[in-house]
Amino acid sequence: MLEARIQQQFFECADLMYQVADGLARPIADAAQAAVGCLTSGGKLLACGQGGGQMLAQWLCSALMLRFERERPPLAALALGPSLAQPLQATGELAGDSALGLALQVRALGQPGDLLLACSAGGEDAALLAAVREAHAKEMSVVLLSGPAAEASALPTLLGETDVWIAVPHERPARVHELHLLVLHALCDAIDLQLLGDAEPS
Repeated sequence: MLEARIQQQFFECADLMYQVADGLARPIADAAQAAVGCLTSGGKLLACGQGGGQMLAQWLCSALMLRFERERPPLAALALGPSLAQPLQATGELAGDSALGLALQVRALGQPGDLLLACSAGGEDAALLAAVREAHAKEMSVVLLSGPAAEASALPTLLGETDVWIAVPHERPARVHELHLLVLHALCDAIDLQLLGDAEPS
């Protein structure tokens, strides 16, 4: 019984991968082109998320700064931290509003031409909404990784023509996080392909 349930986790994940491969290939390619365009023109990638999305943002920036599967020069990528509510208590304007922590980091660090990657497995997220709005105010493009719940939120409605939306159509957050990690693997590989050419990873 227990082994069958564990096997079902693998089967469900594998089935989802096959189902979404065709539909996600184009937006991942668009995101890779946006990232390369940003990084090769002197811009930087800022990544953020909530919960598991924060860990994925940190992983992505480590892969870009250090390496994914091939040696290359470091790429300008920075994972934004969790809520800054406590240190901001003295500001007055934003005191106690933890949702604005990510947006403040985008405001402080973002520049026109930079790229924000926001990762959310859930739906409505005030912190990510504020971060995306701030990115657009700074003339940055946005790549949004989401699950299906985001369709009912305001997040997709904020996206513009230069933004990319990568949505994993599954109700279980665990499956969404697994596919988000695969999306980031594919994204890093596509970035390296564009920068380094077609070669086998070492």
